[in-house]
Amino acid sequence: MGATGYIGKFVVRELVARGYKVVSFARERSGVNASTTSELTRQQLQGSEVRFGDVCDMNSLMKDGIRGEQFDAVVSCLTSRTGGIKDAWMIDYQATHNALDAGKASGAYQFVLLSAICVQKPLLEFQKAKLRFEKELIESGLTYSIVRPTAFFKSIAGQVESVKKGKPYIMFGNGELTSCKPISEADLARFMADCLEDSSKQNKILPIGGPGKAISAKEQGELLFELLGREPKFKKVPPLIFEVIIPVLTVLSKLFPMLKDKAEFARIGRYYTSESMLVLNPVTGKYDADATPSYGNDTLRDFYARVLKGGLAGQELGAHSMF
Repeated sequence: MGATGYIGKFVVRELVARGYKVVSFARERSGVNASTTSELTRQQLQGSEVRFGDVCDMNSLMKDGIRGEQFDAVVSCLTSRTGGIKDAWMIDYQATHNALDAGKASGAYQFVLLSAICVQKPLLEFQKAKLRFEKELIESGLTYSIVRPTAFFKSIAGQVESVKKGKPYIMFGNGELTSCKPISEADLARFMADCLEDSSKQNKILPIGGPGKAISAKEQGELLFELLGREPKFKKVPPLIFEVIIPVLTVLSKLFPMLKDKAEFARIGRYYTSESMLVLNPVTGKYDADATPSYGNDTLRDFYARVLKGGLAGQELGAHSMF
């Protein structure tokens, strides 16, 4: 499930490479702005059997996806594109719940879920939706693995092109308010595939980051400038800007319901400028880089070097981009 998403495509390819018989369930039109055709989807998910339908519709999921066949496991990479309130509950909860029900109906005994490390401190609707499903998965009786990655490379790639063109790197405050251990799509796909085979990764919640130490926004910018051979040039934005925007949008959304998602997007922006994507110590309430597991070999430096040279093809940000 979620095979056409940013991580989903790599998970499918990893499972195919390991010799699994993979059925990918996707929309007829997918990708950013529904720009990916069914034929292109088949090419991207080559080696798997691609079936088309609507994961939000249980009848479609059973008729077009399951087709009365027996399955051993479900791997879900479903996630809402925008984080908007309706989208979050429709995808992060309901569609993923449908995938669980369909899996159980098909005889599946294992479920691997792509979640997010930020659900540790749930202040946003998509986090609450993910947590509600996580609880139901744990109680389902299936063997489960709940994978909570830190930032993806894509999520911190939004300024690569602008910096390359000579613009300053935009950061909130001093750029050291938050940190993460970004992980590549390929390394994350390998970790998720491992969950099917490694009993030590089963019936557990698994926070995971990429290799190396945690890196702040300022350090991300410095790395870009270093690879470009330029002196760092930063533009600082005061985080307090959200304390002005959010109350205004919240009040206006009571009069104009179409602004509810705008207010939620502002809350998402504030969250990511104030909360690290690392393991949260429940006792101290502080984020702990040392307690955040590392996995894989692909570093942020490697990624930046590749995209500075070859561009961001395949890393389209769509609704995820803040800048």
